[in-house]
Amino acid sequence: MNGNDLGEFLRAHRARLRPDDVGLASYGARRVAGLRREEVAVLAGMNSDYYARLEQGRERSPSPQILEAIGGALLMDDEARAHMFRLAGTAPESRRQPREAVSPALRQLLDAYPNAAAFVLNPADDFLASNALAVALFSAFETMDNMARMTFLDPAARDFFTQWGRAAEAVVAGLRHAMGLDPNYRRLHDLVDALIEESDEFAALWSAHSVHGKSRDGKKLVHPDVGPLDLTYQTFDVRGASGQQLVIYHAEPGSPSAQALSLLGSLHATHHRDAGPER
Repeated sequence: MNGNDLGEFLRAHRARLRPDDVGLASYGARRVAGLRREEVAVLAGMNSDYYARLEQGRERSPSPQILEAIGGALLMDDEARAHMFRLAGTAPESRRQPREAVSPALRQLLDAYPNAAAFVLNPADDFLASNALAVALFSAFETMDNMARMTFLDPAARDFFTQWGRAAEAVVAGLRHAMGLDPNYRRLHDLVDALIEESDEFAALWSAHSVHGKSRDGKKLVHPDVGPLDLTYQTFDVRGASGQQLVIYHAEPGSPSAQALSLLGSLHATHHRDAGPER
């Protein structure tokens, strides 16, 4: 984090595009990947020196019209475009600081999903609350504390996530999105700084500046107790609790994964019953 997040974001998006992606002819060898600054400026209809100053951090007050033109030139989707506006400081004021306490009503709701793994995350991917099946699902990890830390720093993640690379990219893109929404959230900055220091793979993905919020997707997992699980997750913003998200992992009813998930819950319950109360 060097104070020029907007410039880095623009450079990362420029590097992903080839001239033919945007209808430009390419002549000769290129020293670096992607479009040249001058090409972006032409596509956006602006002075090339102004665009260069914007990337270099020497121009910090672009108008909404300028940002819209750049977003179009770099073929940004809606989430990337909104993130760019936030980085430029032209988006509405950020939300209130995220709430870390989960309400009793929401905890009761988690337990109302006996056949699904349900849990609540804050913007830094810390687990704030989980139902019994979620605890069973993530029992392969040494500690169920933070989804990003577990994905990149716990060796169990490489076996647990069948498509680890895809899972890792989604985690990083989600953190990027969260940082745009809550730029002053200290916990999130501390987490990112720590992961950049401890994981080269995280650092590389973070530098790519991909931005995606959690929504709905498939998850192919392998649990050491029940084997493969083909699940779908859905994410919901918690109204009245800024920054909290309810995440639900579920299987297709009647499928082998649903049976395996049910078995996992039974095994977990039996283990805890046999272990007895903690002393």
